[in-house]
Amino acid sequence: MRPPLPPALQGFEHVRRTWNDSQEFYSARILPGEYYVTRSDEAISTTLGSCIAACIRDRVSGIGGMNHFMLPASTGAESDSWKAAGLGIGTRYGNFAMEHLINGILRNGGLRQNLEVKIFGGGRILANMTDVGMRNIRFVREYLKMENLRLVAEDVGDTYPRMAIYFPASGKARVKRLRSLHNNVISIQEKRYVESIIEKPVAGDIELF
Repeated sequence: MRPPLPPALQGFEHVRRTWNDSQEFYSARILPGEYYVTRSDEAISTTLGSCIAACIRDRVSGIGGMNHFMLPASTGAESDSWKAAGLGIGTRYGNFAMEHLINGILRNGGLRQNLEVKIFGGGRILANMTDVGMRNIRFVREYLKMENLRLVAEDVGDTYPRMAIYFPASGKARVKRLRSLHNNVISIQEKRYVESIIEKPVAGDIELF
């Protein structure tokens, strides 16, 4: 019998969550520029090309979440102009995406000294662009080092897209390396997302399946 849908934390009610019949768990699906934090026993999933998803949790309480960002960092000047225009900037770039995710975990009861991190994505799938994936990988590794956050696992780089599923309550992660036939669709999606940003500036073990 399917259990009831766990309550969403304040601010995350808009994120779509569905029941996985074969694996028997609820999963919150996030898109580029989004993040999700939970205190419940549920999964968070996303599909990655050049993008990075950071999965962070309090290893004691199980409170945790995932983000999904496309570009490493924005400048302070851009940030100020977007805020003045009333535009959301928090999850478009890696520096803001990391801050929002960490603050969301701490705000809901997580402790900074207990945080552990897993990172996924950063594939080179946009053939006609600079290696955005590698820039994202360098950024997130440097960010974690500067913030003294513990990286416990990663599956990054190479030339394929990935599907990532993260379970904050247990810290488990599943990564599926997608076949090349998916590359075109994901490349098109990522190019459109990069264009939208320009036009509107505003762990432990990894299970491969």
